[in-house]
Amino acid sequence: MSGERTAALGVADTHVTAGVIDSDRGASRPGASASGALGRPDPVPGEPLLQVTDLRVQFTRGGRCVRAVNGLSYELVPGRMMAIIGESGSGKSVSSRALMGLLPPTAQITGSIRFDGRELLGLSEGELRKLRGGDIAMVFQDPARSLNPTMKIGLQITEAIRAHSDLDKKGAHARAIELLRLVRLPAPERRFHEYPHQLSGGMRQRVMIAIALAGEPRLLIADEATTALDVTTQAQIMDLLVELQERLGMAVIMISHDLGLAASYAQDVVVMYAGRAVEHAPTRTLFANVRMPYTRALLGAIPALEREPHSLLPVTPGQPPDLAALPKGCPFRPRCANATDTCLEEPALLEHEPEHSYACWHPCGTEDRAAGNRATDNRATEIGEQR
Repeated sequence: MSGERTAALGVADTHVTAGVIDSDRGASRPGASASGALGRPDPVPGEPLLQVTDLRVQFTRGGRCVRAVNGLSYELVPGRMMAIIGESGSGKSVSSRALMGLLPPTAQITGSIRFDGRELLGLSEGELRKLRGGDIAMVFQDPARSLNPTMKIGLQITEAIRAHSDLDKKGAHARAIELLRLVRLPAPERRFHEYPHQLSGGMRQRVMIAIALAGEPRLLIADEATTALDVTTQAQIMDLLVELQERLGMAVIMISHDLGLAASYAQDVVVMYAGRAVEHAPTRTLFANVRMPYTRALLGAIPALEREPHSLLPVTPGQPPDLAALPKGCPFRPRCANATDTCLEEPALLEHEPEHSYACWHPCGTEDRAAGNRATDNRATEIGEQR
């Protein structure tokens, strides 16, 4: 069994009461709350479910130290969706796997990850296995790699259900059909007996979501869960995740490189570059008032209907930095048009405006800049208003 599949199932010797979710009502069944049925304390309104503080992940190979995550901090409360955005190699997926305890033993992890007040760093593998699939679940990018091609869909779902409940075979079968119906998989009774290769990419991703929901998690991590899907299916999956989040009261972390998805679905956005957060704000605030030049560059690369046909998209010069040899000061400095000697000192991520934090000595939008920059600001506002 692959590491991704094991994490999705969260196989552990736990005994809880399953079958709380009612797919017809979209809520808990009468007489049982989702938290109470699982033996969990009810969440305190407004209190963070997840607190990540100064998270650092390093890998040492061949005498080189790769700083994959470099001081990441954020909080997430129940019922909200946070998007973590950035280029490939910015540290998004590594940080999420650190939450799940899925990094290899060679990873050196420091900082703090507190889930519902409990410190996760330092927990034994057995304790982490109880969290995976139960309190925290993950939907991976490629369901074809996460699902076992030799096992029928139904068996893979019931395996996850029985790992987190005391249901017998018949009860787990009924629960699996209920979950397939909950994620809107067509003809769930028939799909239960089919293999992954008989399903489309969108259907396989729905199966992965059903497996993730088997333990009724309080935190769901969607790691590039829609990247391999076409635009229409992508929208369907994201609408499904939002609906399930609202029904079940989950917190959701959406990891993506797509700012359009963040603008459309998330309530909060963290922009990562070179292993660290460079801008963090509620979605409307961030897209209406972009401050970090890197965020502006990402927005400028989004195609817009008002552009001239066949015109080239703006290109940010250079390449993402080598995480084993980060430049002095601001990591975006070698690619930034606003860089000065001041940028040789690394800026801290600070709350410069209400609920808006960014790490930049020369933020955008705080003074009158070139017309091209103003046009990008208008584009950011337009995307934000689409919510």
